Amino acid sequence: MKKQESCQARFRIGVDVGGTFTDGILIDETTGETRIAKVPSTPSDPSVGFLEAVERLLRETGVAAADVGYLVHGTTVATNAIIEGKLAPTGFITTEGFRDMLEIQRQIRPSLYDLLFEKPRPLAPRHLCFGIPERLDASGAVVTPLDEQAVAAVAEQLKAGGVEALAVCYLHAYLNPEHERRTREIVGEIFPEAVVSLSSEVAPEFREYFRASTTLINAGVRPIVESYLSNIETRLRDAGLRGQPLVMQSSGGVLTFEAARTKPVYMVESGPAAGVIVSAYLGEVLGFDNILSFDMGGTTAKTGLVEHGTPTITKEYEVGTAARAERGAKGAGYPIRTPVIDLVEIGAGGGSIAWVDSGGVLRVGPRSAGADPAPACYGKGGTEPTITDANLVLKRLDPDHFLGGEMRLDEAAARRAVKEQCADPLGLGVVEVALGIVEIANNAMVSALRRISVQRGHDPRDFVLVAFGGAGPVHANRLAAELDIPTMLVPMSPGTTSAMGLLVTDIKHDFSATLIQRADRLDAELVNRRYREMEARGRQALLGEGTTHAGIGFERHVDMRYVGQSYELSIALGQGRVEDVLDKMLADFHSEHERAYGFAAPEEPVEFVTLRLTAVGNIAKPRLRELPADRGDVTAARRTVRRVYFAESGGFVDCPSYDRYRLPAGAVIDGPAIVEEMDSTTVIHPGFRAEVDRYGNLFIRSQ
Repeated sequence: MKKQESCQARFRIGVDVGGTFTDGILIDETTGETRIAKVPSTPSDPSVGFLEAVERLLRETGVAAADVGYLVHGTTVATNAIIEGKLAPTGFITTEGFRDMLEIQRQIRPSLYDLLFEKPRPLAPRHLCFGIPERLDASGAVVTPLDEQAVAAVAEQLKAGGVEALAVCYLHAYLNPEHERRTREIVGEIFPEAVVSLSSEVAPEFREYFRASTTLINAGVRPIVESYLSNIETRLRDAGLRGQPLVMQSSGGVLTFEAARTKPVYMVESGPAAGVIVSAYLGEVLGFDNILSFDMGGTTAKTGLVEHGTPTITKEYEVGTAARAERGAKGAGYPIRTPVIDLVEIGAGGGSIAWVDSGGVLRVGPRSAGADPAPACYGKGGTEPTITDANLVLKRLDPDHFLGGEMRLDEAAARRAVKEQCADPLGLGVVEVALGIVEIANNAMVSALRRISVQRGHDPRDFVLVAFGGAGPVHANRLAAELDIPTMLVPMSPGTTSAMGLLVTDIKHDFSATLIQRADRLDAELVNRRYREMEARGRQALLGEGTTHAGIGFERHVDMRYVGQSYELSIALGQGRVEDVLDKMLADFHSEHERAYGFAAPEEPVEFVTLRLTAVGNIAKPRLRELPADRGDVTAARRTVRRVYFAESGGFVDCPSYDRYRLPAGAVIDGPAIVEEMDSTTVIHPGFRAEVDRYGNLFIRSQ
């Protein structure tokens, strides 16, 4: 059905909705040719910007909607709903005596000595939380049967209370889901319009509060995500698109719209994950195993790490006042126990606002001008200076060549904003303050790169820095120099690289099962059986979505820890029986513990905690388009020479600018230089050299 249509179609579309711009990319599977589109985001209704990007791609290329086989979407609609506190009214049902779980939360705070810290507001108010008489023990055996009359009474109360969604989380339901399933049946009879999420289906793992938080978020965003995806799907079908629409999930795979409607919590960090995935893809094609991805857009900067060709996945993820997929600073938001690509995200994007605090200190971010009113230089009414304005003052951006000349920047407005809001209060010059804004932002981004690498036990000098996003290539050379990263890679069309990432990933379904057993007393047959059960569920889901048997694969991991520890490390299991690879897994665990924490204790007993399986439906990857063979002469690509400010040179220096689309394979450019294209600008600092490879990628290294 859908699969057959997608095989016959020649084109794929990826659309990534960001805070400032919505990026689209269309790829011809036959030739590898790409076409990009960049339109302003529409925060009030992200689907408007999404559909505008799709329509523009089809209109400008003359491609018929029926010829599009796949359309993949990266969106922050779920994240924004949580951050803005706009979840659907949600009720909570749990085991009697645990109604206050959401109030108690955890005994931690992000800053140890912050005595004024307030915990996040409970996801469901106390009057919508109910305890039901029922109880399972730690093995999943029934201690107290489910009180079905109590469930029915609660369903009546929730219906009368105007609830739209409901989360059910009983103790130890991850081992025995029968009470939760029966609760859903009873609620369905009395309150059929309610959207019900069960913890045993959303996050079947131990640790009650984490499981409850994940299930509540899933329930609360379901009505919002369902409405959003249904609106998009209807509009796409009306436009004649018959290919399969997919959505990016937090772990780096894609889901069908149907699956995303049921488990929207898996797409909370949808957009940023695509950037790390495309970095891994580029590394695979170009022969780099270890990569630091750096994605700087209009609102935030995000860094991720790829080791041995595989993005790092974490389960220590929180969303609240801001989404954070990083270790440390826990307790500020709501935990989510689903696989998420390990990211460090900071409020430093092109639209991040510079300001002077009450102590007379220049600050940058985290507040952003976003798409409305946007940076001052955009001419949309913004008056506060941003990083983009500062780069324009330093002449690193060409006001006449922004978005390929489609949008003209107002340099006078940028200077005026920097002068009035920052330079005058500080008693400094406009250029001096503009450089300060850029360097403060750079320092924050260097810190983010250190957190994703050094604080994870990695040396950044062993990695290639892949820089993208509309603003990433403007700043990346400076960051690489600060961290002594020897090689920096800027892909073609870096402003839409995340959208490209949507098209180079596979369909994925994640499953987990808590099984706490010591390795030296392991019930190997039980472990093998659990994996077979999860594989059967994954295979069924993928076959139902059109994947062939030959295109299905499985990735197996085990969360392991030393007995007595509170946190686990994820270790690959491989495809063999667990008893055949147990010794290797233990050795890998000790080695990973040494790398992550600086020590290992091989003499200590180790235990399994959670079994994890990812079912992968392979999608054919589009190939990179090669540039025609050339002698590498850059003369024809040279646009102009302008005076650009570099701290290394002590001021403004003559700096040639080049049209990236006219750079041939093999071209060499010595810094200082500027390389411009429709969706981004690459700044090459003095003392560095850029080389163009056969795919048009820029490799920047020290001279």
